[in-house]
Order: sequence, then structure tokens, then C-alpha cells
Amino acid sequence: MNTIRFRPLLAALALAAAPAAFAQQRAPAGPLTLDTHVDIPFSYMREPRFDVGRDTPLKVDLGKMERGGLDAAFFVVWVPQHALDAAGYAKAVEQAEQKYEAIGRMLMMYPDRIRLATTPAQVRANRAAGLLSAMIGIENAYSLGHDLHRLDAAYDRGARYVGLVHVGDNDLCTSSLPDTEHGEPAMNSPGDHGMTDFGRAVVKRANQLGIMVDVSHASDACVRDALKVSTAPVIASHSGARAALDHPRNLPDDLLRAIAAKGGVIQAVAYKEFLKKDPGREAAEKKLQEQVARGAGDKEYDSDKHDYLPAMARGMAEIQDKYPLPTVDDFVAQIRHMVRVAGIDHVGIASDFDGGGGITGWADASETRNVTAALRRAGFGDADIAKLWSGNLLRVWAEVERAAEH
Repeated sequence: MNTIRFRPLLAALALAAAPAAFAQQRAPAGPLTLDTHVDIPFSYMREPRFDVGRDTPLKVDLGKMERGGLDAAFFVVWVPQHALDAAGYAKAVEQAEQKYEAIGRMLMMYPDRIRLATTPAQVRANRAAGLLSAMIGIENAYSLGHDLHRLDAAYDRGARYVGLVHVGDNDLCTSSLPDTEHGEPAMNSPGDHGMTDFGRAVVKRANQLGIMVDVSHASDACVRDALKVSTAPVIASHSGARAALDHPRNLPDDLLRAIAAKGGVIQAVAYKEFLKKDPGREAAEKKLQEQVARGAGDKEYDSDKHDYLPAMARGMAEIQDKYPLPTVDDFVAQIRHMVRVAGIDHVGIASDFDGGGGITGWADASETRNVTAALRRAGFGDADIAKLWSGNLLRVWAEVERAAEH
């Protein structure tokens, strides 16, 4: 990879360590809130509508974070799954590059509001200085282009967790949602092989670098393999509980316990389909996506292109009236189950905003305080709320760093 492209993020790293001379003077109050999964479109910071220093149609921009009290977020370098060949790998690397550069652009343009954090200490220091924190997570390590050296490059650019897989099997491991229409074996079927040798190499190198290994989206077999291979705690950056709602993306109780037993953390995610079964809404959303795509002159729906069009907003409002989303109290009910199974020290919070996340009461980052209020209504005290919002994740992150040092 061209080292010239590293410069925006390297400069942002220097800013992160510099005195917060331009920090907004907003006194920290309540728990330090950290969201482990915020997606960004490919045109992030390239189009005026996605300039997050302004009001945007995104669920997370700087104003919404500031108004809602969301102190820190992992911004995600996600790429879709393509073929496991040279052309597919090259495309994935190129798409990841767009997102690294976009995050760097945000950090360079708004250093008086948000800074890169590459350690737990920097997250806390930014908050104390009245600054937001941006961290970087990888979703779908297919974007490494089957080249282990790119994990080192990702670390140098600020990435601090690596999600092994996404929808569809890749060169690291099998997915919880394999592409069965094109011949990939179903999860937990005889053909579900779990982790590959390359996947094991990525986990081992992540341990050496101090990058958290993220098992969200991985098949049950791959999660078990990751727990065996990793010498450090692992995380699930945005997952739910299968016992609370039977969905392949949710983790069964035995894996919740296994992640906890290794010292890891499962970040409960506010994603509608993992909290509430609603076939009517799913069908209505799919129909709307097809209609909006056709109206825009396209054959297929593209979330980056179509999700922010006025026709989509109008249609989603009508769907919401007929098929209400799960609520923030539904979300907290699932968190309670996860805490009962894994323990209060092993559960956290994620939104999956701008990647499909968002529920009634936590529709975007401006409503973040509603989650804290719902946790209190459910009987969680201040110390436990602080653990759920950031304490557990920051502890695991620090443990992964210490393991790398040794």
C-alpha cells in the first residue's frame, strides 16, 4: 500500500496526543459512552451531505454525538464480500482504502471536536478535554486482500479491532449468514469448516499487534476456533443473544459464556431483526427498497445511494406507522439476558447505526441518553451502567494491549 496515503491518519494520531487547545468546554457528565459499531458510506466526507461536521441524514454525525452525549465510536471500515480471487481481493483493498481516507479526512477537518483514539487512555483523555473520540474497526477481514502484512498496515492506520467475516464465507472463516444460494454450506452443517489457516494467522498476528479479534458475523464454528486460537480475550462488536431471539447473527448462550470465560465482551446491538421478529416489516422494507431503486433509475438497491433519498424517508415513515420498530426497553431486556448469562463484566453496547441499526428510542446518536435512562429503569445502577457503556470494552482493549506487549 502507498505510504503517502497514511499521512492524514498519521497526522491525526499526532493531534490525538497533542494538548486539546481547541476542545469544546463541555464538562463530562454521566458514564463515558462508547459505541463499538458505526458504519459509514463509501462517499463519507466526500459529498456535502455526508460532511459530519454539519447536520446530515446520517444517524451519527458530530452534532448528534454532542447533543446526545455519545462520547466515542468505532467507525467501521466495511467492505462487501466478493469472489475469493485476485480481482475480488484488489477491489476489497481499494474499497477499504476509501473508508480509511474518509475517516482521516473527518479527523483532519474537525480536530477541535473529535480526535483519533488508539488506546483506552486516549479515549478517557479526549473525554476529559471535552472532545469526541473516533476509533477504527475492521468489518470483514476480506479487505486484507489475503495478505497478512495489511493487518500491520491497518494497525498503523489506527484500526484496533478486526472483524473476521461478514455476510458470506470468506478466506478467513465461515459466516453466520453464508451465501447458500450460491453453494456455501449452511451454518452448523457438515460443510461448515469454521476457521481457515489464513484466519488462524490473522488471529495470531492480531494478538501480537494488540488488535482485538471480533467474532460478530462469524459462524458458531468460527467463534469456537477463534476462542481456541486467540491468546487474548475476544470481542463481539455487535451481536445479540440467540436464546432471546433465534437469529443466526445472535450468539447462543454457550458462546456468550465461552467469550466471557476468556475475559472477552459481547456488545449488544440495537438492530431491529436481532430484537424482534417482524416478517411484515421485512417484506415491506424490501419492497420499498426495490421501488426506490427503480425510481432512481437503477436495477438493484444500493444502501449508500438509496437510503438517504426523500422517497426512502417517506416510505420508511409509513412502514414505521404500520410495523413499529422494537423499543429501547426491548433492547435493554436482551441486555439483561446477556448479563444473566455472561456476567455484568462481559456485556457492552453497540448501535450498528448507518448499517441498519436504530430502534424506537435510540433512532440516532442524538438519543443516546435514552439508553442510559432505560438501563436505570431496568434496575441497573450507575457502576454497572458505566461498565456496559464503556468500562468492559476498555478493560478488554487494555488486556489485549498488555497481551501484545508480552
